[in-house]
Amino acid sequence: MDGRGGSIATVTLVGFACAWAAHQLARRVTRRLRDGRRAGTASCAAAAPVGRTPLVELRSLSALTGCRILAKLELLNPGGSIKDRVAWRAVLDAERAGTLRPGGTVVEGTSGSTGISLAVVARARGYSCHLVVPDDMSANKLQLIRALGVTVEVVKPASIVNDDHYVNRARAHAARLPNAVFIDQFESASNFAAHAQTTGPEIWEQCGGRLDAFVMSAGTGGTIAGVSRVLKARDPRVRVVLADPPGSSLHHRVRHGVAWAPEQAERTLQRHRYDTMVEGVGADRITSNFARALIDDAVRIGDDETVAMARALLEHEALFVGASGAMNCAAAVRTARALGPGHTIVTVLCDGGQRYTNSPFFAALVACAPQCAAHSGTVKCVNE
Repeated sequence: MDGRGGSIATVTLVGFACAWAAHQLARRVTRRLRDGRRAGTASCAAAAPVGRTPLVELRSLSALTGCRILAKLELLNPGGSIKDRVAWRAVLDAERAGTLRPGGTVVEGTSGSTGISLAVVARARGYSCHLVVPDDMSANKLQLIRALGVTVEVVKPASIVNDDHYVNRARAHAARLPNAVFIDQFESASNFAAHAQTTGPEIWEQCGGRLDAFVMSAGTGGTIAGVSRVLKARDPRVRVVLADPPGSSLHHRVRHGVAWAPEQAERTLQRHRYDTMVEGVGADRITSNFARALIDDAVRIGDDETVAMARALLEHEALFVGASGAMNCAAAVRTARALGPGHTIVTVLCDGGQRYTNSPFFAALVACAPQCAAHSGTVKCVNE
């Protein structure tokens, strides 16, 4: 087999292996949580294996930049992504507030990962779940959501000001149901709180309070807002850098104070305002969660750079990551080079690449020339 054929086989086998492992893990976790609730375990939510994910050093990127580049492996959450944190917090907050009672329905508009996490949490807590999703989300995510047994409503992409936008459709559906809660991940305070109370403190603790920059993309803005508030409260010198894809207006907002992107011009608008293959990040509006973020700078990462980084992580680190995580790492490298050698930069691997094997991102990843011939064993856990 030639090198190209071998690389295709490698990526495909890794994808299948990761998908099967994630499926089995989700089944075990859901069964554990459901059984705990039936047994009347008061600490069911606290015992849930969400969060406390490892922080690892990406040694190939550290060697490349002369900095220490660390990544939080959020893809190891039971639902397979960082969105598990938000899903658990939002559902538990609704229970405590009395807006979600036994037999109720969890409703959300989502492009995928939050929906998967909510589906797992809803089943674990004994609720129905109704998700409204755009028809351009990855087929893998849609299949997984349906496999988890929730009701799925697929709609055409639309502007957020349109009643047919998937978020607005979800909000309207929840309003029509008795005993239902609309999660509203973009605006919900539960999103910010999940990261301010877990992700941020975990990063600080795992780094021993020694880091110079935190690099993160934004979709809802909850992660970068919650983490930035925690880190800067403990050390105002920590730089927070936004990683943003083509078509998103957040880069311009951070750099110039106005939410705008050249791709938003009507003459260049394609399928939607985010002219990128990276799902779940970028925005053309400022959410209440993002507005709380303390951000020092922003870097725009093109799709080619994202794909090349995803390939490099697979080849050098044996990590098969989703596009947003690869984009975060590309931005971390840019940040490291801007700061100079000797600094510590932390970023996040939001989910795994197995969710995207039917997407343009995966096709580009397979077509990308390998960055090295073999895995070099360069991942080191920094918080064992």
